[in-house]
Amino acid sequence: MFRPRIIPCLLLKEKGLVKTIQFKDPHYIGDPINAVRIFNDKEADELIFLDIMASRGSGFFRFPRPVPIAFDMIAKISRECMMPLSYGGGITTTEEIKKLFGIGVEKVIINTQAAENPGFIREASDFFGNQSIIVSIDVRKNRKGKYEVFIRGGTKPTGKDPVQFACDMATMGAGELMINSIDQDGTMAGYDTGLIKTIADAVSVPVIACGGAGRIEDLYDAYVNGHASAMAAGSMFVFHGRKRAVLISYPDRRELETLFSETARTL
Repeated sequence: MFRPRIIPCLLLKEKGLVKTIQFKDPHYIGDPINAVRIFNDKEADELIFLDIMASRGSGFFRFPRPVPIAFDMIAKISRECMMPLSYGGGITTTEEIKKLFGIGVEKVIINTQAAENPGFIREASDFFGNQSIIVSIDVRKNRKGKYEVFIRGGTKPTGKDPVQFACDMATMGAGELMINSIDQDGTMAGYDTGLIKTIADAVSVPVIACGGAGRIEDLYDAYVNGHASAMAAGSMFVFHGRKRAVLISYPDRRELETLFSETARTL
């Protein structure tokens, strides 16, 4: 039966796997290769890896850090990964995308460069095909209580409205959009379903919900009420219990099929 994709979203910092809360205080949780092997055994639909330092700035004016893409690490991850792999972090050129595809990455995720150079999305989409280009949109409420797009790992406001920006990125050739709520990140309190729905209803490309999942019902909520085409989660798949002990998990296929079947209970 058809069901939406459920995607573990894992964060890289240097050579380690980390988790954040609202994009802050990255906490080391383990070795990325070991995590990939566990998700292989659990037959996850896909994997997303995001390098959280590659596009951040340094210094008072947040100049770009000279942090190169960790191609060697990504290649090691790709060799272990038995499911489709997407990577994001620091991508600024088509040569980098070509190299990532050459080491086994199937989709690239572009965030900061999409906002700072929107034409790059058209260039990448025309060259590689839009099915391989995901634009990630990090959103939080600003001081006026309005949603705003942030870049450089959530450190830099852009003044852009997320709905209009999402429409622009779809027009430029993005094959998918990943909507990540900074406010919900790591809280395990549920997705920002209203934000996801508003964007999903405004664009014609698939939307991946991200940020806030803490229980399996949150996945159903984002799909049915948020109109997301896929759901990504981090904390839900790496933490267990109130004390957030590190324990990598993933729902089994029968559980997911039951959840998304026509007889699934209404939230």
